Parts: sequence; C-alpha cells; structure tokens
Amino acid sequence: MIEARRFRHGVSESEPVDPNDLAHARGGPGTLLIVDVVDFSNEELVQLASQLPIHPLILDDLRNSNQRTKLERYGDHWHVAVHAAEVKDDHLTIKEVDVVFGEDWFLAVRQPATDGQPMQMNEVERRFERGRLECENDDLGCALWALLDVIVDGYFSITDLVDERLDDIEEIVFGDQRHDAIPQEVFELRRSLVGFRRAAAPLREVIASLLRREVDWIGQESIVLLQDVYDHSLRIADLIDSQRDLLTGLLEAHLAVVSNRMNDVMKKTSSYGAILLVSTLIAGIYGMNFKYMPELRFHYGYFVALGFMAIATAVLWIQFRKRGWL
Repeated sequence: MIEARRFRHGVSESEPVDPNDLAHARGGPGTLLIVDVVDFSNEELVQLASQLPIHPLILDDLRNSNQRTKLERYGDHWHVAVHAAEVKDDHLTIKEVDVVFGEDWFLAVRQPATDGQPMQMNEVERRFERGRLECENDDLGCALWALLDVIVDGYFSITDLVDERLDDIEEIVFGDQRHDAIPQEVFELRRSLVGFRRAAAPLREVIASLLRREVDWIGQESIVLLQDVYDHSLRIADLIDSQRDLLTGLLEAHLAVVSNRMNDVMKKTSSYGAILLVSTLIAGIYGMNFKYMPELRFHYGYFVALGFMAIATAVLWIQFRKRGWL
C-alpha cells in the first residue's frame, strides 16, 4: 500500500498525491513529497522506482529486509536504514524502516516484522506536524528528526524493561531458593540484548553523520533537534553496555554461588567421611580373621570398641562443627 502527500513551505495543510503520479508531484525546493509504503509487493516497489530516482542497489535493499542500521549516499539521494524496537508478549521485536530521500522527496518503506505488524507512524506524523512549526522551511530535516526521535524514545522503554528483568534475575541468583542450573531467563535476556544492541548502537553514527552536515538539505533548526536525539542515542548506548555488563556479572555471580554451594556439599561430605573413618578403621582392624589378635578374649571388648567408636565420632563431629564444616 502506497500513500503520498505533498507539503509546501509556509502551508500547514498537506496535499494528497496520487501514488501513480509521483514523478509529477515533486515540486523542487520549497516542497516535500512524503511517500509511505507498507504491506508492499515487488510490483509496487518497481512502480516506485519508475517514478522516483531510486538507485538499483537501494531497490534491492528494499526488497530484502534485515539491513544493518546505516546511512549511505547514492548520487543525489540517500538511504537510511533504521530499526524500531518494542516488546510484545515478553518478546523483543525489531521493526525495520528504510528511508530514501532527496532534496524534495522522502520515501519511508516499513518492512514487515516478525509479529506481522510493521512500525506504526502515527506518532511520527504527529511530531512532524508539530516540528514544522519550529523547523521553518525545513520539512525534510523535520521529517528525519520526527522518525529518529520516535525510534530513540522507544528504546528507553526497552531499557526500562531490561532493568526490570535484571532485577528478577538478581532475585533468582541471590534468592533463598536454590537454582543450580543457569536460569533460562539469563540466556533469553542476553539474546534480546544482543539483538537490541545491533539495532540501536549504530544509530548514533547515523545521527552523527547528519549533524556533520553530510546531507546538504537539512537546516539549522533540524540540526538542533537532531542534536537532542543524538544525546539520547548516546545514553541508550551507555545503558545497553552497562546492562550487558551487569547481565554478565549476574551470570558469573550465579556460577560463583553454585560453586560455593558445591564446596559446601563437598565439605560436609568430606567431614562425615572423616567422622566415620575412625569407626571404620576400628571395625576393619577387628574384622580381620587372625587367630592371635590382642583383646580378642576380652570379655567387654565389644562394648569397649563401640565406646571408642562413639567417642571418636562425637569428638570429630564437635571439631568439624566448630570449624563450620557441618
């Protein structure tokens, strides 16, 4: 499905555009043609390429999702691949949006996601309409800012959820209930963090390129707004790195806790073995079948041997108890 609108500098309302007439809808400087594509087919992409100056390599990227986060130039237009993130049913979902833009046109292709729902653009449209009041005569920069700002703001909700999961894992690791096996939650969260970092971390380089004025058509007002988004992206990168380090620390702590518990088990097992060793030694010696062994004819020998066993067992138990091994 293709939807298109044209914006003119100084005019608040947009003009609807026929998707079959995009080539003639471009008005040059002072206008911006915004095209939104979702649930598209290959035929629709070919139709777009026939009306807009899309490079064949970009067209190939649009056909194949799972592009890395990037900003690349192809002649007189640019390609930006960014990834939104959201949690649905306790699973992290990455949603790719490919943006191709020139001086007077802006194409957003929302790739299908694993949950079947591409990124929603309602909040992007709302921020774009609000931002046009601040970014006078800079609709292209405002459109880029609105999209990136919504995506980065969505990252903060993911980091908050990761913090909650880390607290739950900490309770599992250091709680009273024993878990000798590595908690499955650790691996699930680690896998989610890896995917989240792959989507979010490179975005700061994309925004940094925009701030360096590599794109000539972005005005100063949009640069100021993008600087705020860049600061947020740096915070996101720092949060992801710290959460990844904390998760690694929790995994190492879990292994240390399990190792300590195993040491306690070994100490108790060794202690009880040592306690029974003296009794076993006495019983073993007098269990040998020799005719001329001392005290074999002693009338109270059986009870004396049991007494020695009991005394030795009690003394060793008390000693190990004092040392904290039992």
